[in-house]
Amino acid sequence: MKQEKISAILLMAGSGSRFGTELPKQFHRLSGKKIYLHTLDKFLAFSEVILVCHKKYVEEVKADMRDYPSHIKVIAGGETRQASSYLGLLACQEGTEYVVIHDAVRPFVSKKIIEENIAGAILHKAVDTCISSVDTIVHSKTGTTIHEIPKRSEYLRGQTPQSFYYPLILQAHESTKIANSSDDCSLVSHPIHIVPGDEHNMKITTELDLFIAEQLFRLSHTCLTKINGSIAGKRIVVTGGTGGIGKAIVLFLEQEGAIPIVVSRSTPLSADLTSFTSAQLVFEQIGAVDGLINCVGQFMVKQFEDLTSSEIDEQIAVNLTALVYACKCVKLKDDGHIINISSSSYSRGRKEYPIYSAAKAAVVNFTQALADTHTTQKINVLVPHRANTSLRRQQYPNEPAASLLAPEEIALAAVNLLKQSVTGAIVSV
Repeated sequence: MKQEKISAILLMAGSGSRFGTELPKQFHRLSGKKIYLHTLDKFLAFSEVILVCHKKYVEEVKADMRDYPSHIKVIAGGETRQASSYLGLLACQEGTEYVVIHDAVRPFVSKKIIEENIAGAILHKAVDTCISSVDTIVHSKTGTTIHEIPKRSEYLRGQTPQSFYYPLILQAHESTKIANSSDDCSLVSHPIHIVPGDEHNMKITTELDLFIAEQLFRLSHTCLTKINGSIAGKRIVVTGGTGGIGKAIVLFLEQEGAIPIVVSRSTPLSADLTSFTSAQLVFEQIGAVDGLINCVGQFMVKQFEDLTSSEIDEQIAVNLTALVYACKCVKLKDDGHIINISSSSYSRGRKEYPIYSAAKAAVVNFTQALADTHTTQKINVLVPHRANTSLRRQQYPNEPAASLLAPEEIALAAVNLLKQSVTGAIVSV
């Protein structure tokens, strides 16, 4: 393919009224990162990327771009999608030959779709990304009565990108009599070629969409990208750091040159973290730190009907209350990290350990809420699958070791996460 001058326009000027929150959907976090930034990552190879955002958020987006390449422009959008698209076109660099226009809240667009859009625009001058409908199409003029049920095979669902020969789409915008079109293809009189889309190329419009997007993201990402940052000299508190996952994390921190500070009931910095007073005293003694990794936990396999009230109280206290108290009492620096260890059982309650899995689900929700509250810090949750720890071996002595995660694998993921800049992420190991 020739190296034509191609610009990408990401539309993100919507107010997010259908999302049901004051914050527009494009700024909500998907696995710890703003949705529009996930989308932007797919277009960084373009010679120019134009972010068309609501005027209220221009400065915030410009601040987000400080660590991004210089070929990204941030401009204010218009009152409608059509107006924002036109402003994006006007902002394109001189000599632009082709333009790819995409919704910033479609973060799962594939490299294949983008490449086929570019090839299609070069060959056909106008391209739309479409997928077939699995549902019956119903035509209703009133919204209350069906007027027609057309042939489903003749109707497709439009996605983005929509890609064009630049002079064609610019002229279409400037000559149209349409005032508020929901897409750019409707403005073009030239024949429009269809590029196959993908069900995963979803548009995040509602809170339910964001929930589904989180699941899609988890399916495609087992852990975050490994980077070669340094945590040497960082003071990191590790609760429950005397065995299993916690002990492995302490060893990895020492290998990285960090300074682990272990807090448990049996260490020199002894504390019962299920007591707020005890937690407060030990963190006052420790002082300011760069990070907190909560590994304290208790695993008990027992049917709910057989649990005593004291066993229920202890399971909740050790697996949830101690973690919450540690997060409440830690003296964390503004750019510090909190990593809370949950479990893959958080996604579905297990009948063999109902209180444990309920507590781990609470840990995930608590961590996400904390991340949304303390935006200057990096607060994430690590979700390991079944791990080869003494706690698990006591409950499942005949479980094959080969089917379990080594604690060292989880420790490596934790150290890797300390080098990341994301927050609010659920990182599966």
